[in-house]
Amino acid sequence: MGAANSKVPVQGSSPRTSVNEKQQEIHDLAASLSTLSIRGPKSPTGTLTSAAISDWESSIASNPKLQLTRTILNHTHIQEVLQSRAARIADKHVFNTEIEFKTGPVTNQKSSGRCWLFASTNVFRYNVMKKLSLSEFQLSQSYLFFWDKLNKSNYFLENVIELADQPIDDRLVNYLSGDLISDGGQWDMVVNLVEAYGVVPQAVFPESYHSSLSGPINSLLKTKLREHSLILRSLKSTLQSSSALSADAITASLRSKKEELMKEIYTIISATLGVPPSADEKFSYDYYDKDGKAGHWEGTPKEFYATFAVNKYSPSDSFSLINDPRNEYGKLYTVERLGNIWGARPVLYVNTKIDDLKNAVVKMLKGGQPVFFGCDVGKFSDRESGIMDPALFEYESAFDITLGLSKADRLRVNESSMTHAMVISGVHLDSEGKPVRYKVENSWGPDAGEKGYYVMTDAWFEEFVYQVVVPKAFAPKELVKVYEGDEKIVLPAWDPMGSLA
Repeated sequence: MGAANSKVPVQGSSPRTSVNEKQQEIHDLAASLSTLSIRGPKSPTGTLTSAAISDWESSIASNPKLQLTRTILNHTHIQEVLQSRAARIADKHVFNTEIEFKTGPVTNQKSSGRCWLFASTNVFRYNVMKKLSLSEFQLSQSYLFFWDKLNKSNYFLENVIELADQPIDDRLVNYLSGDLISDGGQWDMVVNLVEAYGVVPQAVFPESYHSSLSGPINSLLKTKLREHSLILRSLKSTLQSSSALSADAITASLRSKKEELMKEIYTIISATLGVPPSADEKFSYDYYDKDGKAGHWEGTPKEFYATFAVNKYSPSDSFSLINDPRNEYGKLYTVERLGNIWGARPVLYVNTKIDDLKNAVVKMLKGGQPVFFGCDVGKFSDRESGIMDPALFEYESAFDITLGLSKADRLRVNESSMTHAMVISGVHLDSEGKPVRYKVENSWGPDAGEKGYYVMTDAWFEEFVYQVVVPKAFAPKELVKVYEGDEKIVLPAWDPMGSLA
């Protein structure tokens, strides 16, 4: 498959800006420069001077509003005191279009970065609960977490083998040795896991202490994997010094050593997370349905997945629409060396305008389908009220500033990226059928938001939602064609689109 370089549109323009629009932008820029006043700095050397600080202080001292801001914020939490009353009143947890079937309980990822596994299993459980007639149910997030952590470790070491000829301070080598086994992931990684290992009920493989508190084992695993990387790099150098060995023989020897090293990784993971059933190992599941009637099922994780977690819209038949204004729309993107299962499905995104993402969400909800999506949850959101709204905090008024970054700007300067995955289960539409706000199922427990649910305004969606996962049946045909095409643009490993929710 072909690859091409990413194209960056002019700031503030769409990726399909016309020639006339660009000429107008140039004209506007020239006009603004013609009125620009150039003045010398107070410090020619660039250091901060007492004169400059004195001027700033005098300006603030003469502004009663800023003086009041100082008085209040000196002893109160900035986000508590600057919350907009108007936004809290407007952002109601009321939705006129919701998925009729309700799931529960509200899940809690606790002190881990497994939101993508919680979001995906929260989507899958709709089908399980319907088919088994359950009132409450959770799939085992820890089961998928185990196989993901083990495979990510193997994926890292395979990358080490392939890149062992590069200098250790090479940017790519250095980057991959950073957060090498993040708890986070992407939709395509979920598909890799469920197709390889299936799923099991949480009762079959419950949470462990360290599935809910992953930091300590991540730290230990990273230490061992970095040590393993040096062992493999050294071994490859030694093997290459022998002219008698072919490239295939060297790779085989390195993989043999890697498997020996991976035993240590498996030992750590299985001791801290437990030993899960294998993909083709039979287990039994006893349960009560919503009417209190006892039920029993036996089979393998793969069989449970195929029988209960999949409906006519298979996870493997769904793909990611993204809105990345830096890059050209109507193109397929991937990220260099991003994945979890070696040799499996790559992470793929179809970049398109934000309205395509919104329309897909509304269409899916009307069709009774919950929506997996990726966003930057920490921006203009409040955990207690469960509100996500760019107008939630009155920073500009309080500090007499303007927050002028566009969505594309935020991505360019590392101000924003996909940090969290959740599920959309409802939307409030206006009289013309346009979204006003969305109902969001989070995985931070029932005490966050409105009994575990958030309200996301349409304005917040536009600015901070980057990804929506959609079955092909609900996606525009032209975007499905892009997804199924052979040509994809490869973004560097450190690109914001490579961040894991």
